[in-house]
Amino acid sequence: MKAADGRKFMAEMHRQGLGARTIHRRLSAARSFYRYLMREGLCKTNPLAGLSAPKPEKRLPEVLSVDQLQRLFRDVGKNPLMLRDMAMMELLYSSGLRLSELVGLDIDDINFDEHIVRVTGKGNKMRDIPIGRFAYQALHVWIKERGQLKIQDPSALFLSQQGRRLSARSVQLRMNKLARQQGLDGHIHPHMLRHSFASHLLESSGDLRAVQELLGHASISTTQIYTHLDYQHLAKVYDKAHPRARKRGQSQG
Repeated sequence: MKAADGRKFMAEMHRQGLGARTIHRRLSAARSFYRYLMREGLCKTNPLAGLSAPKPEKRLPEVLSVDQLQRLFRDVGKNPLMLRDMAMMELLYSSGLRLSELVGLDIDDINFDEHIVRVTGKGNKMRDIPIGRFAYQALHVWIKERGQLKIQDPSALFLSQQGRRLSARSVQLRMNKLARQQGLDGHIHPHMLRHSFASHLLESSGDLRAVQELLGHASISTTQIYTHLDYQHLAKVYDKAHPRARKRGQSQG
């Protein structure tokens, strides 16, 4: 196989309409195969060595709609663990926390007087984030119920049934279970609440810098992914409402 054949190999994958990730995987596998042939003395050169795959498109974050959030946050009764789960979900959406930040919270990180949560993020950087009204109320309820557990870790804000600090995996499982109980389809995970927080806040305020600070992003380029979500929302509104917008299924001819 010559260099020209390698280029034909790439051109054929593009002709088939394969995605960037698929092309990247196939090219990587083919390169590895030729490196093996070279080690075994069955081939002198790697015809794919100089070729580069297209960069995969960044996947847009999954977000929940306002309607889905309202269903997720419906009353769950008086079960202490369900009240704990509700407090966690409300706080994730209210303050845009990472899952690791949530499970790392101590009781002293909640300032009930100022309605603020102090979060230790990536690189041990601390930031103070406002707590919304519903999350504040849910946390108050949970703190009262928390005392009913046999507490093994008194500093931890969120505890397991055994009284120990709740693990990230447990939060993932509990949220997915709660979502199913509330009638939501699909796999619902904690990071979707962080994405929803960012998307909804940016959609309402348009303040990218503020969203960056609240999320704890070191670079604003990381936060800019949410502008694409906002554009998608605006495009749907335009397509639905504007009298001269191209409607789906409508011919342009």
